[in-house]
Amino acid sequence: MKKPPLLWLNISVFSITFLVSAIGVPLYIYFEGVSTSLIVAFLSLAIWSGLSITAGYHRLWSHKTYDAHPVVRFIFALGGALSVQNSVLHWSADHREHHKHVDHIDKDPYSISRGFWFAHIGWMLREYQAHRYGDFSNVKDLQQDPIVIWQHKHYLALTLLMNFGVPLLIGVLLGQIWGALLFAGFLRLVVSHHSTFFINSLAHIWGKRPYTERNSARDNGFLAFLTFGEGYHNFHHIFAGDYRNGVRWYQFDPTKWLIASLAWFGLTRNLKRVNKYQIEKARLEMLWQNAQRKRSSLVDRMGLEYDHLIQTIRELNVKRKAWVDAKREAFADNHQVKELKLQYKTLKRNFKQQKRVFRRQIALA
Repeated sequence: MKKPPLLWLNISVFSITFLVSAIGVPLYIYFEGVSTSLIVAFLSLAIWSGLSITAGYHRLWSHKTYDAHPVVRFIFALGGALSVQNSVLHWSADHREHHKHVDHIDKDPYSISRGFWFAHIGWMLREYQAHRYGDFSNVKDLQQDPIVIWQHKHYLALTLLMNFGVPLLIGVLLGQIWGALLFAGFLRLVVSHHSTFFINSLAHIWGKRPYTERNSARDNGFLAFLTFGEGYHNFHHIFAGDYRNGVRWYQFDPTKWLIASLAWFGLTRNLKRVNKYQIEKARLEMLWQNAQRKRSSLVDRMGLEYDHLIQTIRELNVKRKAWVDAKREAFADNHQVKELKLQYKTLKRNFKQQKRVFRRQIALA
């Protein structure tokens, strides 16, 4: 089968930035050393570009998990150009296809089924998606956003401005032009690129699948650290409509923290969260599947425990809704509200105890 034609522009960008970083940065450090200001410049632009992809391209525009003020959208659009990962429109169109056809060897634009190299960077080196070029039918909603259209129309100019103009300005201000171009420009871009690409490659082969095994996505705390919280990929692929990826309070997800913090100032709103009992149900289903695979003698008895837990989750959801509705409607009978609250709290306490017992039995199975 004939291979698609090479994309020489992409090959040139990836090759030149890598070679300049690999050769130029060590030479600069050897002859000039590295100042704290250069490290700050590197980190500042890396954080701006990284969060613009995670909070902007990914969770805001691709998945519509929250709404953002035009100022926030504008900052993310500039940071997206700084990241050199194509326009919001292109990126989101590809990403929605990825979620729709995840792991499909042909329809998933960066399918891990074609290997690590393909998912990581190979899919961008040839015209594998020529039949989809310019097809934005799955992002019609984004075409109503004037900032998205503005960035798409002026993407090349914005990319040059952000990746050469901004580092050059920093270099002039610091009196270290070559250092700023190397650290805040080339090295920052290479690190940002491959950190993001790890989500398409490593996050589909390395890590745990605590929520679903219907696709290859994994949760990986180390990758979350490198990618501003995107490493909790197994959760994301089953609950893509949630603005969080690290759903646990202790999980490293600065993108989630940024979005929530901006909401305090009215800069983000309508933050979408999956019902917590749906999340618990997914986790319990995976625990149960794992126990069944072990074929333990406890499986039959634990089946009853599992069924009881699932029923309790449903009852918890119903009780919580009844309590919340009662508060919202401000019943004259305050006693009814208190009674519903008591029922919910009691059921929730019993559920936690049941879950602890179930997990302990799974561990012993």
